[in-house]
Amino acid sequence: MFTGIVTAIGTVSSVERRGDLRVVIACPYDPAHIAIGASIACSGVCLTVVDRGGAPGDAWFAVDVSVESVSCTAPRWHAGARLNLEQALRLGDELGGHIVTGHVDGVGEVVETSPIGDSIRVGISAPAELAPYLAPKGSITVDGVSLTVNEVADKPAGTCHFAVNLIPHTGEVTTLGTLRTGSKVNLEIDVLARYLKRMESLRAA
Repeated sequence: MFTGIVTAIGTVSSVERRGDLRVVIACPYDPAHIAIGASIACSGVCLTVVDRGGAPGDAWFAVDVSVESVSCTAPRWHAGARLNLEQALRLGDELGGHIVTGHVDGVGEVVETSPIGDSIRVGISAPAELAPYLAPKGSITVDGVSLTVNEVADKPAGTCHFAVNLIPHTGEVTTLGTLRTGSKVNLEIDVLARYLKRMESLRAA
């Protein structure tokens, strides 16, 4: 489990194609605090650490990214890509964002960015299958970052556009500050919305 509160930005340093992709990610963590077999969310994708090394503040860890994960997520798996990182939640940690599983539900596309005061309004197009789970003031995870949905506009094709607001701090400590029109992003819907939709469908049956 995660909270959607990013603790570091990592950079993909190498990608090796085996049966799956072996991806090595440089990060500012302490390698002594990265356990083999631990889960780390990488721009919203929960991945398992299979190797690690380096020094405190200049560490690296390796993960295997399956063909399925590559096909269902935004194109992040190449050298030089910057990733939002979050280590798994521990008992007693502050739940500062919302409950996040690290399982990407779909890929969205940025359709607009515009300044509002010191912040940035980001509009994102979501696939039709995610539209029923998005609501104003609800939670959404964008590239691993917990955000609040400000607006939702349904589109004729069944898709929807939603808007989030990035305060300067969020733009500085995550990769979201570099989003541009056309950028692809990993989306995870609120887990509570998922269960509510299931309950609603059973009542209607």
